[in-house]
Amino acid sequence: MSKEMNKRQIELVQESFKQVAPIAETAAALFYQRLFELDPSVRPYFKTDMKTQGAKPMSTLALVVQGLNRPEEIIPAVQHLGRRHAGYGVKHHHYQVVAEALLWALAQGLGDAFTPAVKEAWTAAYRFLAEIMQEAMATAGVSV
Repeated sequence: MSKEMNKRQIELVQESFKQVAPIAETAAALFYQRLFELDPSVRPYFKTDMKTQGAKPMSTLALVVQGLNRPEEIIPAVQHLGRRHAGYGVKHHHYQVVAEALLWALAQGLGDAFTPAVKEAWTAAYRFLAEIMQEAMATAGVSV
């Protein structure tokens, strides 16, 4: 378990993701809509149709969420993801925009179930993953 997340936070992320999973396509669409509103400059990073694109992060997110209580098993994949994103041109400031879009989309999808504790847990999970990805970007020789 990461220093950033306690056991209860991991449980909250995993429990709330079970509620999002059935509406994954809608959640992904909400996420990208908000992302492009917050930072239209990221739009060119997404070259495939958005329905196909939306399935990618949702499946990756599912694997990561399931592995939060076993970070040693997911860290290599998250590092790889960070290096891949570096190759796409992702910069440090993009991580904050993605965090805002993700939390907004989760709030829309979960409604009243997106409590302050759930938001805090997702914020911790995202920070944990983003730090791993950014470290991997830096070791790949990319300025973040």
